[in-house]
Amino acid sequence: MPKSLADFKYLSFDVVGTLIDFESGLITCLKQIAEEHGVSVDAEAALTLYRKARYLPDVGLFPDDLVRVYLVIAPDLGLPAERALGERLRDSAKSWKAFPDSADALAQLAKRYRLIAMTNAQRWAFECFSKELGNPFYQGFTADDTGTEKPDPAFFHHVFEFVQAEGNSKDDILHVAQSQYHDIGISRKLGMTNCWIERRHAQKGYGGTIEPENFTEPDFHFTSMAALADAVEEKANA
Repeated sequence: MPKSLADFKYLSFDVVGTLIDFESGLITCLKQIAEEHGVSVDAEAALTLYRKARYLPDVGLFPDDLVRVYLVIAPDLGLPAERALGERLRDSAKSWKAFPDSADALAQLAKRYRLIAMTNAQRWAFECFSKELGNPFYQGFTADDTGTEKPDPAFFHHVFEFVQAEGNSKDDILHVAQSQYHDIGISRKLGMTNCWIERRHAQKGYGGTIEPENFTEPDFHFTSMAALADAVEEKANA
């Protein structure tokens, strides 16, 4: 049986896809480019192309890698394969929006836990995301800080070392994420308790997130951050 929600000291979070709506951010930018060039873009088709391009060999760090990704997917979308447009897609990350419930839920959760961001994004992008979310994090780990990306266990071990330096352990962390591939599966293998935020519960497929080889049943499961925050309050007031 998993621990109670009241038993953790830290909540660690995937950021892009769990707290920040990167799919809407990508599609908004691509549709703007498409409209300027008299082309229409199907959102799910674009996300499928993005997902495949993002995990080709020789990828770079995210979101800088969006320049390369755009040049790969543009021909299939009927868009000009111009580097300046790829740079525009990359720079759109600075203005990506949070899911409507993210900031309020994080502010509520920060009253009870130390919040740790664990993002595959680079530091420059994370700073934009954190500001959009109300700067709720006690600590943040990025691809620049760790030199790797989830699901590499090395990323998680950086966080384990941080909490150990504070006299705690991974058992004191509840890992919260929407990606089965990047977070839920590997956190289970590493012995963490996890919480799946199923952001695409009303949609088919995995969208812009790579599909896992095997589905991992999470310890906790919600379809929104608001539902997690409400569950924590309910447990605290029980």
